[in-house]
Amino acid sequence: MTFRDSATNPGHTGSWYAASANDKRVRPALAGDIETDVCIIGAGFTGISAALELSERGFSVVVLEAERIGFGASGRNGGQIVNGYSRDLETIAGRYGKDKAIELGKMSLEGGNIIRERVEKYAIDCDLEHGGFFAAFTDKQIREMEHHKADWEHHGHPGLEMVSKADVGKYVKTDRYAGGMIDKLGGHIHPLNLVLGEARAAENLGARVFEGSRVIAVDTDKARPVVSTGAGSVTASYVLICGNAYLAPLFPKVHGRMMPVSSQVMVTEPLEASLIESLLPANYCVEDANYILDYYRRTSDNRLLYGGGIGYGGNDPKNLTGVIRPNMLKTFPQLKDTKIDYAWSGNFALTLTRIPHMGKLTDHVYFSHGDSGHGVTTTHLLGKILGEAVAGHAERFDVWASLPNLPFPGGRMFRVPLTALGAWYYGIRDKLGV
Repeated sequence: MTFRDSATNPGHTGSWYAASANDKRVRPALAGDIETDVCIIGAGFTGISAALELSERGFSVVVLEAERIGFGASGRNGGQIVNGYSRDLETIAGRYGKDKAIELGKMSLEGGNIIRERVEKYAIDCDLEHGGFFAAFTDKQIREMEHHKADWEHHGHPGLEMVSKADVGKYVKTDRYAGGMIDKLGGHIHPLNLVLGEARAAENLGARVFEGSRVIAVDTDKARPVVSTGAGSVTASYVLICGNAYLAPLFPKVHGRMMPVSSQVMVTEPLEASLIESLLPANYCVEDANYILDYYRRTSDNRLLYGGGIGYGGNDPKNLTGVIRPNMLKTFPQLKDTKIDYAWSGNFALTLTRIPHMGKLTDHVYFSHGDSGHGVTTTHLLGKILGEAVAGHAERFDVWASLPNLPFPGGRMFRVPLTALGAWYYGIRDKLGV
């Protein structure tokens, strides 16, 4: 069986992350025919996490990236370390059974731990800060947080505390919230510098990363799969597909089970240190509890990074700040005269179940995608699990691969309008507080 696709040109989005990246080197494109133990398609968090895990285990690894390391969601997201998954463990138990919820619960804090361990082990300069705050607008949202806190603690999460309305100001200086919850095991990072640092660590262990090397075909009919680009090929014992929302329709069994969804981010000009410290005194990242949520945090150079909005199918609004800036001013009206220096968008991969989709296309071709908005931590976990599976320890991979994954109703033609209709419904519920 051979999968084929067309080519494109490499590049990076014009984000604050790209402008402040520690490593601006352009890796060479693949040229010629090479061999390796494992070929990984995609140099985002999932692919680089797997590459580092496998390199640590002594495997030879080649990573093929169509654009640049961290080009997709891994280098564009809000930079928040949010534990768990896009669906809570109680929902997972109801869908898949208590045994599966217990297994996923055991792994639910691991993604954040992997990040912190690698930052320390490999001295990765990515502005790591600890602590996250979940903000509630209504008493109903507070009750839901209390319920989730009890369920999390049942699965061993020790770092959660409820926050009263009177104490919100310890974390964010605004009158918008009725209370919330902190996660001491959360935090925030410069995501592009994180993935670049992890890539460098894998390269130092022998991995080879090729940028500008879009995969145009994968031949699985041979004893060892052959992955082809426009200028070369990689023959490998195993292939890992880690493209997520930027994966072209090269693999329809993977691509057809996810939908790209865009989110918009903007970054202010540098603020006076006293001002940004007064707005976010604990330097925790913040995420609100609405269905279509806002998320924001301080940067290392005293800017406010503020994100939100949603575009199903990966469609962006004409004015990237048109949705986000009004929400920022509702939260912080004192920033009404503040200049916006950067604005960009990025796509994440959404599955119908809102649960990541892992599996195999053949005995030697694995895939992982669809982290559904919780990708910073989950990609690190699942990349490591891909590495474990290749190394012959597939127990955790099998747990994820056993979870049913469903196509979007109506197929690709209707997945966007139907999902947008659902988002509109929940958005109205948020506005009405029901």
